[in-house]
Amino acid sequence: MPRPVSFDRTAARGLGPDQLRRVCDPAALGFRTTEDLPPPEEPVGQQRAMDAVRLATAMRRSGFNLFVLGPPGTGRHRAVDRLLGSAAARRPVPDDWAYVHNFEAPDRPQALRLPPGRAADLGAAMRALVDDLAIDIPAMFDSEEYQAEKRSIEQAFAQGNEEAFAEFVDRARKDGVEVFRTPTGFTLAAVVDGEVLKPDTYERLDAEQRAAVDARVEAMQQELAQVLKAVPGREREHRKRPERLHAMMAQSAVADRIAEVTRAFADQPDVSAYLEQVHADMVASAELFLKARAGEGAGPFPEAVRKFHHLPMFRRYAVNVIVSRGGGGGAPVVTEDLPTLANLTGRIDHASHMGALVTDFTLIKPGALHRANGGFLVLEARRLLGEPYAWDALKRSLDAGRVQITTLAERMSLFTTTSLEPDPIPLDLRVVLIADRQLYRLLVYMDPDVTRLFKLQADFEETAPRTAATVALFARQLAEAARRDGLMPLTAAAVAGLVDHASRLASDTERMSLQVGRLSDVMREADHLAATDGHAATDSADVAHALEQAEHRAARVRDLSQQMIARRTVLIDTAGGTVGQINGLSVVDTGTHRFGRPSRITARVRQGSGRVVDIEREVELGGPLHSKGVLVLSGYLTAHYALDVPMSLQASLVFEQSYGGVDGDSASTAELCALLSALSDLPIRQGLAVTGSVNQLGEVQAIGGVTEKIEGFFRVCKARRLTGQQGVLIPQANVKHLMLRDEVVEAVRRGAFHVFPVATIDAAIELLTGHPAGRRQRGGGFPGGSVNARVEARLRRFAELRRGFAPAVRTER
Repeated sequence: MPRPVSFDRTAARGLGPDQLRRVCDPAALGFRTTEDLPPPEEPVGQQRAMDAVRLATAMRRSGFNLFVLGPPGTGRHRAVDRLLGSAAARRPVPDDWAYVHNFEAPDRPQALRLPPGRAADLGAAMRALVDDLAIDIPAMFDSEEYQAEKRSIEQAFAQGNEEAFAEFVDRARKDGVEVFRTPTGFTLAAVVDGEVLKPDTYERLDAEQRAAVDARVEAMQQELAQVLKAVPGREREHRKRPERLHAMMAQSAVADRIAEVTRAFADQPDVSAYLEQVHADMVASAELFLKARAGEGAGPFPEAVRKFHHLPMFRRYAVNVIVSRGGGGGAPVVTEDLPTLANLTGRIDHASHMGALVTDFTLIKPGALHRANGGFLVLEARRLLGEPYAWDALKRSLDAGRVQITTLAERMSLFTTTSLEPDPIPLDLRVVLIADRQLYRLLVYMDPDVTRLFKLQADFEETAPRTAATVALFARQLAEAARRDGLMPLTAAAVAGLVDHASRLASDTERMSLQVGRLSDVMREADHLAATDGHAATDSADVAHALEQAEHRAARVRDLSQQMIARRTVLIDTAGGTVGQINGLSVVDTGTHRFGRPSRITARVRQGSGRVVDIEREVELGGPLHSKGVLVLSGYLTAHYALDVPMSLQASLVFEQSYGGVDGDSASTAELCALLSALSDLPIRQGLAVTGSVNQLGEVQAIGGVTEKIEGFFRVCKARRLTGQQGVLIPQANVKHLMLRDEVVEAVRRGAFHVFPVATIDAAIELLTGHPAGRRQRGGGFPGGSVNARVEARLRRFAELRRGFAPAVRTER
């Protein structure tokens, strides 16, 4: 093994401290504290999304509902609510809706549309109508006029019966027949010579006389039967006369009060038609008002203040106000946090009565579609899709342009309890669904109705360019968030610290994260720390302290990983040189915290059939992107070295002490360098770690998480003492993504740590081995002693060895 070459800092130029972190200058912000800043007109960097929302609020055509896309924490809800609220304030107030009893079909309640605020007026008018009539109608039936008319009817009926019977008796006597009233009815007896014919006298009569007597009695019996037969008819007529009297009396009581209500709603034809039905039913059901008075008794209150409309018998005259807009101007903006089928389209409640479930139109409850009708409805798509039949009901309502109340029990056919079929209510609203992009793409793929019903998408940006203008708007947005949450003002230095943190969240010095939610959490914690220390404003030290504490709370897994490396449970070298061994870098994401972690990658080579074995893939621990990276570096080897002989390499690559899945191609540069080290027999400096993907041309490409990866290796080196021989190789394209912590920047400033940008695999292998990579010369070979020359020579030896074994292989066959 060749002797390792000592590390020469002048051999390669690392990044300067100013290139490792972009720092916002508080003096350039132009304010002392956020108290001096006005609120922003709209969210920073979301012009495209805001234009889509404006179009959705202005477009009146159907189908232009809106999907709001983007990750949580970007202020989607607040921005959409503000814009919708502004648009709703300019819209006319939608009409009221109410359900009333359908006197022709009680199981199909009738929907009434009224101008804003008038539904409540109608309900109050109907309650007052019932309460008044419950007093007026019984009082009218107690009046002398009614009693006199009633006595007249009774007397006429009695007199009519007596007169008819008296006439019959007179005729019977004239015909010699006497009529007797007995407990069981009437008895007829013949009269002879002024005396009632007794049975023994009757027996002494001759046959002719008896036949004459029998004929007279029989004739009178038939006439009596006719008289008695006419009695039920007269009774029916007698019953009708009081009914007509009741109707006439009720008509006079009801007509005036109904007329008052009708005049109040004369401009509403549907209400007038409904009141006509109420009028007819009240007249026909006047006895209800009499029963109400008799059943209620005196009670603790005088009749003038008793609420008769609460009685179940008068529920048919109630007005179930579904939506009333009398509270303010503009259209509604409704956010439904629990979009179940019932909460979306409404429900029909049931009450238990004597062991049975009963319902009526007063138990109809509105849903979010009713409340938002005429305005805007905001829903979380993930919650909506998680509720049975809710998504289908929303689509059906938007397609039909009306809200039809359908219970979940009916949809699932759980039971067949008799229910109602209320009139559907016409629907005119704009639905706004909020979702992440992945859910939206999946929904579009699975349901073709999405693009037909939701033609607009407001895709919220996650980052914005870090320019002076954007930073100024961003400061105003932070100021508004502080005022909204009741926080103390932030100094310019605190805002500058948050701007830098936003760039760190974006992993880009040229952009800022727009995840206002995460920044607001930092602001709240910094506000608490500042208040604890008695500060009048939140300063940069409070922000830095809050960030430090937040990371400390979330870094248990990171610290455990660091301990395992420090105790050499996990083997990572940070000094010396080893052939075929390199420190690769990965990022671990625990869900709330991301940190970099070094991993040892080893490569072993020998003569073979030209195969590079990815051990991770062989044991199914390597993901497809990692396997792709290994195949790419195989392509680089076959196209770059020993082009005139067969590739006769047998190599293996592995992440040592890796017990979980490995994915991504950010280790392909490190893996290729490990292979080149094994082939050239040149040791790799263990004080350097490598990240970056490589293509088949040998170009090192950008990867993600570069800041966390550098800091992860820095922590390992710092725990073992920084020697000035340690550092990280990163892709040249990732330099603009660096937002390293101050301690890393300071270590680079002192020369204790280094960050090297590389653009090609040759540049990387030179830094790692201390030997020139070597470029292919005009004659076809690499310069002697270069890494590439040693690699190519080794591959040629493998090819020659393989050729020597070829005859033996053919003989065996």
